[in-house]
Amino acid sequence: MAAQLDQEPLAAAPSRKGLFLGMLQVALSSFGGGMSAWSQRIVVEQRRWMSNESFITGLTVARLFPGPNQINMAVYIGAQFRAFAGAVAAVGGILLVPFSLLMLIGVVYFQFHAAPAVDRVLTGVVAAAAGMALSMGFKILHVYWRDPLALGLAALTFVVLEFKGIGLIPVVLVLGPIAMALYWPRQQRHG
Repeated sequence: MAAQLDQEPLAAAPSRKGLFLGMLQVALSSFGGGMSAWSQRIVVEQRRWMSNESFITGLTVARLFPGPNQINMAVYIGAQFRAFAGAVAAVGGILLVPFSLLMLIGVVYFQFHAAPAVDRVLTGVVAAAAGMALSMGFKILHVYWRDPLALGLAALTFVVLEFKGIGLIPVVLVLGPIAMALYWPRQQRHG
């Protein structure tokens, strides 16, 4: 399905209001986690603002920079279409209403957190978030399926993080530049 989506024409560049509302939709859809998956679904599949490849590039950049990935991603998306004003609109959409709701939910949670039903609901939310993250992984896999170097880097990163006990920051600081060097565009020699 994703390959078919990449063949369809992209929508017109969103306005600042469109960026705000689109990022708000991402934020409100992803309560409980899975924001990257929802972001991909809304930005690429539903609104057709970007190709899957462009989205993955942005997500990679967002994950390399410090700070929350989805805030970085909102800046990337907004700036790509409407420069600084677009970045501000996208970040506002991803933060304003969800932050307000989170504060309200926090107040309610601290009033009722000892209730067993609250614990069961949160367990279900965590399971759904894990499923969304797994779904995102499978959705982007097709982009790299025929790229052994990308699959190797992904496998190496997984093994180092999961089984070697090395922290995320050292892995990003070492493997990030290696991956960038391996994929840096090179001029082809003619002749």
